[in-house]
This record gives sequence, structure tokens and C-alpha cells, in this order.
Amino acid sequence: MRRAFPALLLLAPLLGALLGGCARTADTFKPRIVVTSPDGGGVGRARDFTVKGYALDDQGVTRITVDGKAIPIQPGSRKIANFTFQTRVQGARGEVTIGALDAAGNKSVLVLPVTVDAAPPTLRVTRFERSGNVIRVTGVATDNNRVVQVLVDGNRLNITSGSRVDFYAETSGIYADLQAIDGAGNVTRLRAQR
Repeated sequence: MRRAFPALLLLAPLLGALLGGCARTADTFKPRIVVTSPDGGGVGRARDFTVKGYALDDQGVTRITVDGKAIPIQPGSRKIANFTFQTRVQGARGEVTIGALDAAGNKSVLVLPVTVDAAPPTLRVTRFERSGNVIRVTGVATDNNRVVQVLVDGNRLNITSGSRVDFYAETSGIYADLQAIDGAGNVTRLRAQR
């Protein structure tokens, strides 16, 4: 028995270390804030627009603020707290500060730059070919912010959005109706024909 007691004393720190690993650690995960709309991030056509998004946290979001003022969290899970708010931009540019607080007191802040973009994208046909009933059209769409969609006869082309987008498409008929849409939702239409 006397020999067992010193062995237990030697095993006690090891047992404490093993059981200590089972103890709950403090929550240090800050909420993550994601803006889902408008599509272009903080770009809108008008000075007044709606911002939608969510704050994500493993322990739950308890408060969301916009420019320091609390806004309602939409019903549902507190781990994914959805929000919607209206904002107004003075001038052509501004910023909105979105904050999120979780149950453990961790805070996150997202500064969203907002831009009013009333200018539509430009659309230019660089090559137009017709062979029988088949039309081949090549062109470029540009925007002061970014082009997010190009459509030919209502069909969306697979593009990489950017301030300049080169495109090529084949369609049928005697002309091709083209559309370019920017991040703010501005649309330019062009009928390509010979």
C-alpha cells in the first residue's frame, strides 16, 4: 500500500492534465458579418437602398448595430442572425458601419463602403458575323464599377465580372439583342445587326 501512494502522487498531475483537456474553453470566436444584398456589395442606383445580410456566431448573436444604433434581428436562429435595413447616402459615396455582438461579449465590425452608381454600363459590338441563320457576335461591356451580367437574346453568358468584360456568343435569327447589367442594377440594351 505504501508503494501505491507515491505512484498515485506521480500520476495525479498526468490525470489532471488529461481531465483538464475536457474543460470548456472560453468563447473567443468573433461574429462574422456578411452582406448579401445589394449584389454589388455597397453599390446602388439610388441614394436610398436596402442592405441585407447576416451575422454568424457559434454561440449566438445578441445584437446588431448600424452606425451605432441597434436594429432588429429577424426571427429564426440566433447563430445565423439575419438583418435588413434601409440606408441613405449623402453624395455619391459614403460608408455604413455594421456591428455584431455575441453572447460572450465578442464584437465584430464591418465598414461597408457605399456608392451611388446611376451610370449604366457601355456596350459595344466589335465583330458581327452572319452565316445563314447563325449569328456570331463579339463585344465588350464596360462600367465605372463592374459589369455583373451580359445577356444575348435573353441567355446569360458565363463571364467573370469586372470593369471590362469581353464576350463572344452565337445565336440564331437576323439580329442579336444584347444586355449588360452592372453591380447597381443599371441596364444597357443594344440590338446587333447588319
